Amino acid sequence: MKLYLIPIPIAENALQTLPAMIKDVLLTTDFYLVENIRTARRFISSLKTGREIAQLTFFELNKNTDIQQLNKYFKEIPAGANVGVMSEAGCPAVADPGSLAVSYAHKNNIQVVPLVGPSSILLALMASGFNGQSFAFQGYLPIDRSERSKAIKSLDKESKQKRQTQIFIETPYRNNQVFEQLINDLQAETQLCIAMNLTAENELILTKKAKEWKDEQAKKQLPDLHKQPTIFLLLA
Repeated sequence: MKLYLIPIPIAENALQTLPAMIKDVLLTTDFYLVENIRTARRFISSLKTGREIAQLTFFELNKNTDIQQLNKYFKEIPAGANVGVMSEAGCPAVADPGSLAVSYAHKNNIQVVPLVGPSSILLALMASGFNGQSFAFQGYLPIDRSERSKAIKSLDKESKQKRQTQIFIETPYRNNQVFEQLINDLQAETQLCIAMNLTAENELILTKKAKEWKDEQAKKQLPDLHKQPTIFLLLA
């Protein structure tokens, strides 16, 4: 048995960002652990492998799945059968519940095979111009505004002390609020990068100092990030 970590495009109509070998894996894989069954079915259909979707078995693996449920899934999978893991978008097991399946595989002597594919986190880091030798992905910032402000200032301080790139994401409908708070809470010389809609036709990647972003804010020329998938990066 092999556990294949299968990436999905992070933007619509971006199948060209995936390697051809994914088709070969799909041809020999009948069982899937996926964050969203509908998305996974649509993705496999889009690759036109000739496989009948009705012949494939999908198990939902999301943030609410626990190890007991995962054990039940694997009991239904025949010994020796290959298993694919898919995220909602991008690379599975990176800021993604697929890591639970990978942990299970290592504990049960199942070979783990990661496939090359687009990761918004790494693409943003590559394009930011920031330190790629030392970086940390922080996930989501606190929702509460005052707590978020504390977190921003803490990351700013840590970045300066360690010369470390700090990377995080936000729920898309809160992007603009977080963006504006970053501009006002970061030190003037701290660099802030926004990487929006990576690999899409309307991709936007911009790096400026906080004080430069503040000038854009005063002119009301900030890009609109509302409901647009965005990665935020800072380096003090």
